[in-house]
Amino acid sequence: MSESAEIASIPLKVPDIGDAEKIELVAWYVAAGDTVSENQELCELVTDKAAFPLESPRSGRLGELLKPAGAQVTVGETLVTLIPSSED
Repeated sequence: MSESAEIASIPLKVPDIGDAEKIELVAWYVAAGDTVSENQELCELVTDKAAFPLESPRSGRLGELLKPAGAQVTVGETLVTLIPSSED
């Protein structure tokens, strides 16, 4: 098995942001296949009380964006997967 095949992808999910009934994925700042760095903002999530970014926990390459901009999402829902860089 190749070294890259051993690196598991990481699902990036909508975080628990407290008492939010409705969460909208307002905008993506990246595209599928993009290489991203640790702490890079990937998208903006908005509730009726606040806006906050979803940040990459590690450097790597993104898989398919699973929800389009404008979609209503829920806590724990996977938005995109990250294939970590082998250098991390």
